[in-house]
Amino acid sequence: MAALSEIYNSRIIELAAAIPRAERLAAPDATATAHSKLCGSTITVDIAIENGRVVAFGQQVKACLLGQAAASVLGREIVGSSPQELRDVAERMRAMLKAGGDPPEGRWADLGVLQPVKDHKARHASTLLVFEAVERALGEIEARSMQQTAGAAAG
Repeated sequence: MAALSEIYNSRIIELAAAIPRAERLAAPDATATAHSKLCGSTITVDIAIENGRVVAFGQQVKACLLGQAAASVLGREIVGSSPQELRDVAERMRAMLKAGGDPPEGRWADLGVLQPVKDHKARHASTLLVFEAVERALGEIEARSMQQTAGAAAG
């Protein structure tokens, strides 16, 4: 089991200190907030999508170092991602923390620095918060798209 002192390493601190896309979007396609009652962390995300890819992203992060580190990597890599890729990364993170799965790979590999958090269940929620917010925003966009499609078919 990783000690808490091992979790809060210099790489986590570096990522948390440099959160990209920390400005909210003026006209997002969707906004969503995720909040952890356990630690009080809150992350709000704004997403804009065109042609099935994220073209703009903004976030407001009021979270612990772990949540900040996850938001940092996600903020750096999200533009250009498809909704399915983002869901896959979120699922991989959940599996890594909750079931001992492998960390994300490729451009998402920096999320692997959070792997020792798996031994500290109380820290899972804050680490996954940004992914929860992104998935909610994507769900909002998809629900609106389905309503528009249904409305067009009915009209």
